[in-house]
Amino acid sequence: MVETVFKSVQELANSNQIPEKYIHNQGSINTFPPLLDVPDVDLSLIISSSHSPAREQELNKLQSGLRSCGCFQVINHGIADSFLDRVRDISKQFFALPTEEKLKYARTVDDIEGYGNDSVLSENQTLDWTDRLYLNVMPKDIRKLQFWPEKPECFREVFEEYIKNMKLLSESLLKAIATSLNLEENCFLDQCGERGMMVARFNFYPPCPRPDVVLGVKPHADGSAITLLLQDKEVEGLQVLKDDQWFRVPVVPYGILINVGDQVEIMSNGIFKSPVHRVVTNTERERNTLAVFIMPDVDVEIGPVEKLINEERPRLYKNIKNFVELFFQNYQRGRRPIEAAMICQELDS
Repeated sequence: MVETVFKSVQELANSNQIPEKYIHNQGSINTFPPLLDVPDVDLSLIISSSHSPAREQELNKLQSGLRSCGCFQVINHGIADSFLDRVRDISKQFFALPTEEKLKYARTVDDIEGYGNDSVLSENQTLDWTDRLYLNVMPKDIRKLQFWPEKPECFREVFEEYIKNMKLLSESLLKAIATSLNLEENCFLDQCGERGMMVARFNFYPPCPRPDVVLGVKPHADGSAITLLLQDKEVEGLQVLKDDQWFRVPVVPYGILINVGDQVEIMSNGIFKSPVHRVVTNTERERNTLAVFIMPDVDVEIGPVEKLINEERPRLYKNIKNFVELFFQNYQRGRRPIEAAMICQELDS
């Protein structure tokens, strides 16, 4: 058996004993707050119609969703329901494998890629109740195929096809997001560069005996440009913070949830805010999700689009490179990395 640097949450769930480092000490967690109003955006109308009322309506819904809560559900995206179920199946089958099989893909102490859970960066860190399979997928030359599971046997084939779909979908979405602001459609996509990154994270949340004090994922905002989330089609868990209140994100079984990350917040000069979100646990059912993070090339400098800077809305963010590194330095410590990119003095001018 491969020696690992962690004990899986799956193993902890079977013991019914929760280590202290998983317990949040900030009051009881509300696992069933009000439902968030997340718009369903029909991508087929956006990409197939030219300046039609139906297209404008969908673009307005997209912009409204991103302005109000930082997210929307994309529907009619061209990916078959049956294929999305296959993607969900390979995730469930992987996490159902014996521990010794999963440990063949275990991450190392100094890396986040592979199978594992939280990297422990400090003694005071509160850990997430989740196991993950974290894979760098784009550009292709950064892949570490030793972390790509060979079981289930169809994993690599299905996952490769899903990646192709996500690349095309993300490009269409970044164009639509720019168009919704009356910008040139490629202005956000161009900031990602020719070697823009795509990272996938399979998430497994076992049942938890104390959902009132344990979180699946601690509150944070994504460091991506955009994130595409394939939710568990039966089990809720994701919550978004809006107006200082937590809201449940509804499940649309064959929709894909899109949220902007910190890097599109910077590009849009703060018009679209990267939403703070968390994942709650439950006592009875496991939950499986797959997040795909779209990020600019680490060597490309990003910044607010010039057209979005004016007297009424001055530049709010610095130009910055390799925001992802800044994100990982801050996330596990509970800090918001985007604050390092803000131009505070101009907010008061």
